[in-house]
Amino acid sequence: MKLKKILIDTLKYVFFLGLGLFLFWLSMRKLDFDEMMKEIANADYLWAVIGLVLAIISHVFRSLRWNLLINSMGYKTRLSTTFYALMVGYMANTAVPRMGEFMRCGVLSKKEKIPFNALLGTVISERLFDFIVLLLLLLAVVLTQWSLLGEFVVRMTQPLVDKIETNMGILFVLGAIGLVVFIVSIWLYFKHKDNFRKLPGYEKIHNLLIGLAQGIRTIDRMKQKGLFLFHTAMIWFFYILMMYIPFRMLPETEGLSFMAGVTLLAIGSLGIVAPVPGGIGAYHFIAKAVLTELYAISGTAAGSFAVITHAAQSILNVLVGAIGYVMLFFVDHKPPSNDKS
Repeated sequence: MKLKKILIDTLKYVFFLGLGLFLFWLSMRKLDFDEMMKEIANADYLWAVIGLVLAIISHVFRSLRWNLLINSMGYKTRLSTTFYALMVGYMANTAVPRMGEFMRCGVLSKKEKIPFNALLGTVISERLFDFIVLLLLLLAVVLTQWSLLGEFVVRMTQPLVDKIETNMGILFVLGAIGLVVFIVSIWLYFKHKDNFRKLPGYEKIHNLLIGLAQGIRTIDRMKQKGLFLFHTAMIWFFYILMMYIPFRMLPETEGLSFMAGVTLLAIGSLGIVAPVPGGIGAYHFIAKAVLTELYAISGTAAGSFAVITHAAQSILNVLVGAIGYVMLFFVDHKPPSNDKS
């Protein structure tokens, strides 16, 4: 059974890695490779470095915000350990999509003696909140730039809309079946609750769900909601800056506006959250499409910008993540903040 799971996980990883590489090839296949290499070689990397500094600042604010959620459950944390754990998670995400969320919880749980389930609940909570912020940002971008984005949005979404309309009957049947299965499952659980409790592993799953629920409710229970919103605003403000400032790396993109940075962040984030390792391919495809279709940047410059910014972020995550792991487990010998011994 364990070998089967390893095989399935490996096949899934290879599939999504292949998908990412295909999207990368798709976005770069028509570009002049020599010209793009010349663009990349002649880029002003000072602006890329400034972008990375801004990225680190955003990660510090994310660590401060995570601390608020953890502290609201009655656990103590230090900014340094939370930041290092966060960066270890980003390092893991560079290799395996979504692995970072579990990795950062596991690392911080081990270092500060905080239940893993509760930490995972806080991560789910903040991810849900960030998803809402991203949706609002996308809505604001579309509404404020509809004359620019309208045709682009329609063109990008029309194939999906056509497929939904064509398969409406099948989707309705599948949805109805799913709803019935869900309702029956709930009914069976409550009808045979005592029998379910006797099943092996029930207690473990039950405790996991309790811990997740505790973590997810942290935003509602948190007293410093204003500070939480401030940290959130700072996270996204520095996200925008780390996208906008690197425009100055290349002659063709240096004239792009701050709003272009907001647009690229909002739409480009869809590529980062795609289930491909480190967003490879998906980010390049979306970033190049936004720059060429919306702002009339040449494919070569757009491709060069996407390659440089993605590579810089990946290197930052791996480097700082590795440093964070060393600091947590080989340099920092302070006792856990929640050690009751």
